[in-house]
Amino acid sequence: MEPTKNNSFLPLLLSLLFFTFILLLSLVASINSSSQRHHRLEVPAEQPHFVESKLRASAASTRAVPRIAYLISGSAGDGESLKRTLKALYHPWNHYAVHLDLEASARERLELADFVSNQPLFLKFGNVRTVVKANLVTYRGPTMVANTLHAAAFLLSQAQDWDWFINLSASDYPLVTQDDLLHTLSSIPRDLNFIEHTSDIGWKEYHRAKPVILDPGLYGLQKSDVFWVSEKRNVPTAYKLFTGSAWMMLSRPFTEYCIWGWDNLPRIVLMYYANFLSSPEGYFHTVICNAEEFRNTTVNHDLHFISWDNPPKQHPHFLTDNDYQKMVDSNAPFARKFGRNEPVLDKIDTELLGRNADGYVPGRWFSQANSSTIDQYSGIGNITDLRPGPGAERLGRLISSLLSAENFQANQCS
Repeated sequence: MEPTKNNSFLPLLLSLLFFTFILLLSLVASINSSSQRHHRLEVPAEQPHFVESKLRASAASTRAVPRIAYLISGSAGDGESLKRTLKALYHPWNHYAVHLDLEASARERLELADFVSNQPLFLKFGNVRTVVKANLVTYRGPTMVANTLHAAAFLLSQAQDWDWFINLSASDYPLVTQDDLLHTLSSIPRDLNFIEHTSDIGWKEYHRAKPVILDPGLYGLQKSDVFWVSEKRNVPTAYKLFTGSAWMMLSRPFTEYCIWGWDNLPRIVLMYYANFLSSPEGYFHTVICNAEEFRNTTVNHDLHFISWDNPPKQHPHFLTDNDYQKMVDSNAPFARKFGRNEPVLDKIDTELLGRNADGYVPGRWFSQANSSTIDQYSGIGNITDLRPGPGAERLGRLISSLLSAENFQANQCS
């Protein structure tokens, strides 16, 4: 029997009603969910977090005796001078990174690495590290800045508990013992940055800021001098340029800021100084004086005795015995520039450091550190127990005069 039209229409109608009901339920659920999402967006439960809010410098340490992280760098033929400077600076409480650049032969770099690996004291305390991946460094170009940043990052990674970073070369030498230095630094705030600087760039504006240079050390394996681009550029207006000494003692918080750069200023300034002649004499100075967080932590001194021409040339005079008394009277903890095997270094060892030939500088931690016998190093005492001497008195006078000067704050980033 053939079905009637009414009987065939009824299933279709029921199906239509069912699907309409399902559609209405879905629509209501979607509207309700959307309304809740919009409500949450309009009234956020908490403020959004940005990555910059999580990147902050570590707090200054509260340990009684501060700890210094040194970079000692050199080039071809500097291996023996670097070893001598390292021994004169060595203290088991500090950290050291040593670097011979790519201009030094592979043999000379290997000899330095072997020296570090086979010194009983270095092995005992594990605080001297060789930068194995050598950099090509051109003093007049940005590669010296890159090398300094590399060493700072290396020390932040490998030695995480230090307070100040000091960059030196194989032609630098200490004028005080490390006991003298650590004792004096124990009494000052650890956020201070000793960096000679000025905003009066004078002749450097035309001869260094406006020219554009390229450093082949950024892309080559052979050292060669920088070369100039014919066009010149304007002085920056987004930040103010500063200049000063390439040698400095930087606090750990500021060093972290230069590496991490959570507000991007260090990277922006680095891009500019990549084409700046003698950028080591301006990069860190410009960063610190344009960073609100750090500009009031500067002390306008590089802690060095350096003999310059007037006006200064690219490099200072080599120091000799004729400069000895002026070095002592400066009260500075370091001096430069010394020639290889310069006789006045023996006088500094004998009269200022108490160091025997090829030995270490003795202190309260080990009064007979001039021996190379492993057994004698087993009697080392408390390495944070210091024995300050006349060098601490001289350095204390310098630090006091710098921090108590009436125009101390006026000289910060001025």
